[in-house]
Amino acid sequence: MALRDFELNWFGLTDRVAIITGGNTGLGQAYSVALASAGADIFVPSLGPDHSDTAELVAATGRRYVFLDTDLTAPGAPDDIVETCLAEFGRIDILVNNAGICLLDDVEGFDRGKWDPMFALNVTAAFELSHAVIPTMRAQRRGKIINICSLFSFLGGQWSPAYAASKHAMAGLTKAYCDELAADGIQVNGLAPGYYATAITAATRANPETNQRVLDHIPAARWGEPEDLMGPMVFLCSDASNYVNGQLLVVDGGYLVR
Repeated sequence: MALRDFELNWFGLTDRVAIITGGNTGLGQAYSVALASAGADIFVPSLGPDHSDTAELVAATGRRYVFLDTDLTAPGAPDDIVETCLAEFGRIDILVNNAGICLLDDVEGFDRGKWDPMFALNVTAAFELSHAVIPTMRAQRRGKIINICSLFSFLGGQWSPAYAASKHAMAGLTKAYCDELAADGIQVNGLAPGYYATAITAATRANPETNQRVLDHIPAARWGEPEDLMGPMVFLCSDASNYVNGQLLVVDGGYLVR
């Protein structure tokens, strides 16, 4: 068997187009900047207005950034997102299902009023948008769908049964779509972050007891930083991962092994 010469441009994304839901804030911003730095143009559908500096960060890489103010859970939103992206860029190569929420309450207080909106955004919106991009990706005979999963795709978790359940559901959707789309040149994978130093974990990190409890469980002995996810995201979106399919890439500093 003759091997092709290894080339670093297997990791390049020049002139590809990525839809990243919620890609203007939190870890989503890191994904947008990472893919733009690798050469992709970025289309971000999310609830607006967009007060972030993501547009400037993407522009600094020389790539285009388009924001669409939309409710991902609204009827017709997935088709509108796909049509708008195609009108702006003419193609869709990458979909990152990143948008999600985590509502908290004890087990008795966690009712359908909290369960339903979490599943609507965390799972159903991701399913519908994935479904909507498939015809475009199939016509191109290539595509990458990245579902943002979590440590809680593997674990339970107090105070938010819907978060754990929704992230388990995203792991299942990843595997199911992989099985159906692989022959069309479309890879479907999950990226599962661990505990990261973002606004959503600020209260946990500010409490010495809860902060230490998390750190004691991480062999790397530190919280993850958004930059820790940028390389893994580029890998999953690039040609370097063309035979990686249906996998959940855990980036957690070793949390799951301890």
